[in-house]
Amino acid sequence: MEQKNSKWYLLLFLGCVWGSSFILMQQGLKGVTSLQLGSLRILFAAVFLFIVGFKQIPLIPSYKWKYIALTSLFGTFIPAFLFAFALSKIDGSISSILNSLTPLNTLLVGLVFFNLPIIRSQLFGVIIGFVGCSLLVFFGKENGTSENLYYALFIVIASLFYGINVNLIKKYLSDLKPLTISTGNFLVMFVPALCVLYFTGFFDIVSQEKVQTSLYYIAILGIVGTGFSNILFFKLIQLSSPVFASSVTYIIPIVAIFLGYFFKNEVLSLLQILGSLIVLVGVYFSSKK
Repeated sequence: MEQKNSKWYLLLFLGCVWGSSFILMQQGLKGVTSLQLGSLRILFAAVFLFIVGFKQIPLIPSYKWKYIALTSLFGTFIPAFLFAFALSKIDGSISSILNSLTPLNTLLVGLVFFNLPIIRSQLFGVIIGFVGCSLLVFFGKENGTSENLYYALFIVIASLFYGINVNLIKKYLSDLKPLTISTGNFLVMFVPALCVLYFTGFFDIVSQEKVQTSLYYIAILGIVGTGFSNILFFKLIQLSSPVFASSVTYIIPIVAIFLGYFFKNEVLSLLQILGSLIVLVGVYFSSKK
């Protein structure tokens, strides 16, 4: 019973934290570029995890490092930049809803590559989710989404990578502690992220006031929304199933839309609201056992 309650507490907490991350990314982008935001987010999270988890690194068996590298790539490194690029052109509310395709992609990846069985309602959910996603992307003129089709697709691609990541962790890294996985992930990403940041010219503009203001938001995003939350998410995967863990994206749009409305006056069009509801119905069916 305690384990059952714990997974729900973790799901709700992560939904609130990651739902808030969209407004933090948008605030961060006011002073830095998309590439700089993605790099800084990773670096802040890495420093935090090195401080709290450096003793965990020797505990990773040598044959596990390839999976650590893959999960760092699919679970954080590439999506961090994809989200940063997308949010430079589309609203956080739209991004959060598109991100709710993660459970669908988790299911599809598990079916195709991990021999996860699928039932009719789950397949039905995949189709419904695709229809809802299409409405969001192609009929978002009032929010500029359709004018930035490729940027909206960045979120869809990121949700696919999240689906790969969750399945990899569940199958190959479940025997490691969440802190161990997280610290290993960011050890792999630290140098590449630092190189990206250096070549963007960030250190030439870091003294600017607007850049320093953005750093406050990105620090919160990196430490709480990425480093600390990754530990909890890996724990959630171990306590539950890949599809249940990825269903945290059901909660994220609610939080993101609420914050977007109050802080940035973001409003969804009627077609986007319809698309949002269709996506959520799709992910509901996809999560059924």
